[in-house]
Amino acid sequence: MSARRSLGRRFGLLWASYAVSAYGSGLGFGALPLIAVLVLQASPAQVSVLAALGPAVGALIALPLGPWVEFHRKRRVMIAMDLARFVVLLTIPVAYALGRLSFGQLLVVSALVATAKIAFNAASGAFLKALVRPDDLLVANARFESTTWSAIALGPPLGGAAVGLFGPVVTIVADALSYLLSALGLTAIRGHEDHPRRTGAGRVRAGELLDGWRHLLTHPGLRALYLNQLLVAGLIMATEPLLAVLLLGELGFPPWQYGLAFAVPCVGGLIGSRLARRVVARYGPHRIIRTVGTLRAIWLIGLAFVQPGVLGLATVIAIEFAIIIGMSLYNPVLATYRLQEIPKDRIVRTLSAWSIGSSATIAALSALGGLLARATSPRTAIMVAGLMIFASPLLLPRRPDADRPAPERPARVSLLSRDVPADLPDPDRTARPAPGHDRRPRRCVRVSASTRRRALDARRGAAYP
Repeated sequence: MSARRSLGRRFGLLWASYAVSAYGSGLGFGALPLIAVLVLQASPAQVSVLAALGPAVGALIALPLGPWVEFHRKRRVMIAMDLARFVVLLTIPVAYALGRLSFGQLLVVSALVATAKIAFNAASGAFLKALVRPDDLLVANARFESTTWSAIALGPPLGGAAVGLFGPVVTIVADALSYLLSALGLTAIRGHEDHPRRTGAGRVRAGELLDGWRHLLTHPGLRALYLNQLLVAGLIMATEPLLAVLLLGELGFPPWQYGLAFAVPCVGGLIGSRLARRVVARYGPHRIIRTVGTLRAIWLIGLAFVQPGVLGLATVIAIEFAIIIGMSLYNPVLATYRLQEIPKDRIVRTLSAWSIGSSATIAALSALGGLLARATSPRTAIMVAGLMIFASPLLLPRRPDADRPAPERPARVSLLSRDVPADLPDPDRTARPAPGHDRRPRRCVRVSASTRRRALDARRGAAYP
């Protein structure tokens, strides 16, 4: 249903640009650790440092970028971040060809790419909110989610085959070129974009660096969803390297089975993202947040009981499929609600805070998981993560309207307007005034049954998840 709904040419170009860079990133998935091992003979400790330190430093660098991006045109920022990633990634094949590639360069590239990614995602969220209508945000986010999972499903296997045929840096070149093509696609998006105006001082103030977290932590709905997402995403991502050691090391899975175990479940991402809009329309966003947010937390512990052989491979595929289909259904609803609840002049800072917090949490939990696995075993560390994630549903919001002020009753209803108030009274019911109540005649507006139904549907659809 949502796949056939047109959101306009400008969104089509934005989606195409996103798809190109997503598939490029899919091809280059894990390319930096692979180059570190194959070209620089890096140790496992160095690979762990590359995986954790680069994104952590990138998150730290991105901290002052939020207020800066907030007061610049978002499309220009997105183009600049794409071009920056193109140039930075291209330094790797150049250094490799000259025989000057070093581990320090890989760390710098990892940090800069992570910084540009955070700034790009924050700017793209603000740009998307201004580009499409509010009732189309869920459709747009579901399409992005579908593209992400299809890129993850196809990219790594194709990237692995390309490395085997053409050498270790070929996927880096493909990833760099995808950012260049994305920048060209964004350039083709025409239309005027207002330049955000700063109301206070011209320079970035120290307090603005924390505005994003301040809004997240003072908004009851966003605070609950933010803390829940930090815990769930951090624990799931922390188990990925542990699962690799368990499957490839202790259980002896061949590499092609390991790749298959993560490629096949990505089909669930396509299914969940395509169902998002119609499921939300039927059950409402709050019920989806509560139900799916709970269900996606119950599967992770099953990975601690994986056994060798075909049955073990089928177990991993089934568990990953259940996790991914829940995430792909949950993420578009979360992204849509997040954009709806963040003020226009604070979108970039809040989304930047969200991304920085996620990167820092994933890095911290991955490091703790590695230490626990070293002290015990990968299977034990995965089991601990699976037990900890059981607490995540307690952080989900409980009441749909806990953070919303009571709506004001409108004095009149214009039947010529397309915006019908959410608290439109039922005209078929006549309220009797209390004793002593002012009995002066009031102006009565006759409203059709179809208009009343649309208003009631709007009230149910607008409920906070």
